[in-house]
Amino acid sequence: MSIHEQFADTLADPQAVRRTLSALPSTFEFLPLGSDAHFEAANSNTNWALTASKRSLDLFIAVPALILVTPLLVLLALLVRLDSTGSVLFRQKRLGHRGRPFAILKLRTMTVLEDGAAVVQAQRDDARTTRIGRWLRALSLDELPQLLNVIKGEMSLVGPRPHALVHDLHYARLIANYQRRQDVKPGITGWAQINGLRGATPTVEVMSRRVDFDVWYANHASLALDLKILFRTPFEVFRRRNAY
Repeated sequence: MSIHEQFADTLADPQAVRRTLSALPSTFEFLPLGSDAHFEAANSNTNWALTASKRSLDLFIAVPALILVTPLLVLLALLVRLDSTGSVLFRQKRLGHRGRPFAILKLRTMTVLEDGAAVVQAQRDDARTTRIGRWLRALSLDELPQLLNVIKGEMSLVGPRPHALVHDLHYARLIANYQRRQDVKPGITGWAQINGLRGATPTVEVMSRRVDFDVWYANHASLALDLKILFRTPFEVFRRRNAY
C-alpha cells in the first residue's frame, strides 16, 4: 500500500485530526518521559561542549552564507512572484529539538500552501509544482531561507530533515524509534540525504530507511561528521537523486 493510501485512511476524519493538532502543547514531547534510553548527540544536554561547538559552527557558516546569498534570494523571490500568484515564502509548522514547534521557511515551489491536517508530499511530475518550483526543488535552492531558521537556533546546518507535523504523528505510530529523530535539532542537510534518501518518502519502507540513517546520526553526531556531511552535500545536490 502506498503512503498516500495510508494517509487517506489516517486522515479519514479531518475533524478528529484537527482536534488532535489543536490539543498539542506548545512543546510536544515525542520522547517518553522517564525513558532510560539517552543519546549522546550533538544537540542533547548531556554533551554541552559539543552542543556549544556545533552551534558555533552553525553561526560561523550560516551568517556569512546568508549575507552572500541574499542577492540570489532576491532574484529567486522575484522569479517565484512572476511565475505564479501567491506568497514568495512558504511557512509550515515543523517539530524541532525535543518536539519544539517552529515555522520552517522555504521559497514557495507549489501552487498550494498546505499546513494542517492534510499535507500531501510532493511526487514526481506533481501538477502542483510551479515551473520555477521544479528548478528550485531540483537544486534545493528553495531551502536557502532555512539559514534564518539556523541563525535563530530552530535548526542546525546538519541534522534529520523535519517533516510536516501531521506526517510526524502518522509515522510515529508506524515506525519504531521514529521519535528519536527529535533528540537532535533538525537540519538543512543530513546523513540520510547524502546517502541517497533525499526527497519524498512514497512508502513506509523508504521512510524507515531514512529514519535508520537519522537515528544513526543522532547516535554518532560530531563536528567531524557534520563537516563531512556539509562537504558531501553539494555533490549530492548536483546528482539530483530523488529531487522532485
